[in-house]
Amino acid sequence: MQLIAYFWERDDAVVVADELGSEVGRGRFHGEDDDEDHPWVVVLGDVDRTTLDALLAEHDGWLDTETDEASSAPPPLPEGPKRFKGRQLDG
Repeated sequence: MQLIAYFWERDDAVVVADELGSEVGRGRFHGEDDDEDHPWVVVLGDVDRTTLDALLAEHDGWLDTETDEASSAPPPLPEGPKRFKGRQLDG
């Protein structure tokens, strides 16, 4: 699992990336069209969480985790309706 740190200011992201040996990129939120509204991101590998938490607090950042959605299977679908317009159906 990768940690992703978000920052509104590029300078804050650069300082944290330099401190932790990572690179700065641009993140995107769903529904945001304007590039100026996208936060700056720092993708982190194995880092000391105490140091990271201190840097996030100092530079107004926050964390998100990147999950591998393709590896998780969707929940099973029901075989058929259990109710139809409020009435119980017989199997």
